[in-house]
Amino acid sequence: MDITSFLIYCVIATFTPGPTNIMILSTVNNQGTKKAMEYTFGATSGFCFLLIISAVLNSILVTFLPKIVIMMQLIGSCYMLYLAVLIYKRDASIAAVNQKGTFLSGVIMQFLNPKVMLFALTVLPTFILPKPSSSTAISLSIIGITIIGFLAFVTWVLFGSLFKTFLQKHKKTVNVAMSFSLVYAAVMIWI
Repeated sequence: MDITSFLIYCVIATFTPGPTNIMILSTVNNQGTKKAMEYTFGATSGFCFLLIISAVLNSILVTFLPKIVIMMQLIGSCYMLYLAVLIYKRDASIAAVNQKGTFLSGVIMQFLNPKVMLFALTVLPTFILPKPSSSTAISLSIIGITIIGFLAFVTWVLFGSLFKTFLQKHKKTVNVAMSFSLVYAAVMIWI
């Protein structure tokens, strides 16, 4: 395995803006760091679970991959558009009381996030499983990828915390920018 390519792929896929990272930033902005960390732990758990599923079911998924990818693209795009509308409509003068920055919503987001689904479906088959690998090597790879994902999520929490005053001062502009970012991510899935 080319460890450099593997690490570059993992870092780019997890640190770049996507639905989970945007929701983490929004949660920090509207509910604070503690709630964002709760969401982050959920997102990390969901991410790890998806990697485990990918490792276990990879041989079965290969035959159904095109159908699964299309279905996840559709569901994920619709969910991202729904989140974009919620963020866009959020009243900048009212605190977000019912925003779902919970552990469970973090887990669920991973199963509806096409970026994460495609990453989970490609990283192990591309870098780990083609080589003769023991279950220990596969398990260590999943742990390593999960740690990279967690570090990416925490980076977004830290970014949100450091710039919270700025983000709250320009809340409507930030909400519009995050909404359009989600719309852009939803559209890019199909291009």
